[in-house]
Amino acid sequence: MTRQEARDHEPRDQDAALSRRTLVRGLALGAAATMAGPALAQTGPAAPPTTITTPPRDFGPNGAPTTYFWDPDIIAVDPSFNDLAQPNTAIKRLHTGLLWAEGPAWSAQGRYLLWSDIPNNRQLRWSEDDGRVSVFRSPSNNSNGNSFDFQGRQLSCEHLTRRVTRYEHDGTATVLADSYQGKRLNSPNDIAAHPDGSYWFTDPPYGGQLYEGEPDGPGGPSNAPGKLNPRIGQPAGFAPGKRELPTNCYRIDPSGRIDLVVTEEQVPDPNGLCFSPDFKKLYVVSTGKGPGDTGPGGNGEIFVFDVGTDNKLSNGKRFSDCTIDGVKCGPDGVRCDVNGNVWASSNAGRAVGYSGVTVWSPEGKLLGRIRLPEVCGNICFGGPKRNRLFMAASQSLYAVYTATQGAGPG
Repeated sequence: MTRQEARDHEPRDQDAALSRRTLVRGLALGAAATMAGPALAQTGPAAPPTTITTPPRDFGPNGAPTTYFWDPDIIAVDPSFNDLAQPNTAIKRLHTGLLWAEGPAWSAQGRYLLWSDIPNNRQLRWSEDDGRVSVFRSPSNNSNGNSFDFQGRQLSCEHLTRRVTRYEHDGTATVLADSYQGKRLNSPNDIAAHPDGSYWFTDPPYGGQLYEGEPDGPGGPSNAPGKLNPRIGQPAGFAPGKRELPTNCYRIDPSGRIDLVVTEEQVPDPNGLCFSPDFKKLYVVSTGKGPGDTGPGGNGEIFVFDVGTDNKLSNGKRFSDCTIDGVKCGPDGVRCDVNGNVWASSNAGRAVGYSGVTVWSPEGKLLGRIRLPEVCGNICFGGPKRNRLFMAASQSLYAVYTATQGAGPG
């Protein structure tokens, strides 16, 4: 073929190539339109999701690792959350098979996480060195919230015995509080240690449930008809009590004196609580009504108070109503990081994708969310660097590394 003939063939070859590409593109678009047709024609609301992410994730220790630089269930609502969340790390399910997980607390000395499985009447321990889970204390008197004080001693809020207990280094147990002004406590729920040696705790009525403790004796608020027998399943000689006090918050002075610090009218049905890093603010969660509760009842909100040098609280106000995208992300346990941000567990009920953890600035601005496939009851920071967030969520224990550290012990 001459050079002129080759030049004459080039336009035809280009036209043929363009025609083939056009034909292939047209066939592909036609196929896509055919496949999309039924979807575009679909009417009515989509079915509720059965998992948070697609494809479904296996959070278990034997599941495949994620390949995401950012975990898809760690959501930055505000760009500043990217400074708190840790990239290239994944949410992990450390253990499952619980009935209701609560009260995680980190032992810095023992390098283990302690938490409560309330209905199973036991405390469990996850060891950081080998990831082994073992029964730590059974029975636990249906303990709920746990923490460690500045001396490394374990603190437990017990539903069954309606008291606050401290476990000493020599193995003995000290009852710190079981009554106020001669009346038995309801069911201590959560506790926080203060550098001055005092302990602050909440006392809602949730331990009056048959599932998480024991109901009142006949005629009590959680057993008004008297049809429940609170002695069933308890040791011989067990004496059931009756609710006698409003749902308040108390301070245990180092001298042993118990002072009322937050009334039921200020924060109805108080649940989780924590101090700011400088201990100048106290955050208290107000949850829903407990069994037989005739008081004002909580509404899933977080309140904040100024803490004076005399341990008196002032300037109480609502910190957040914990409503996100119109969904009530009911808080329970709370912790602060070293920057003063508030991390709160989230119980969104049947609103799939909103249970887990919510994170708020000290000013009450929503910064981010951590989504879990289960309702989350309580949280704490731990790990050797205190930069790992542990989440006690319904039947499982989860954890994820962060780019910040938790404030205070426990």
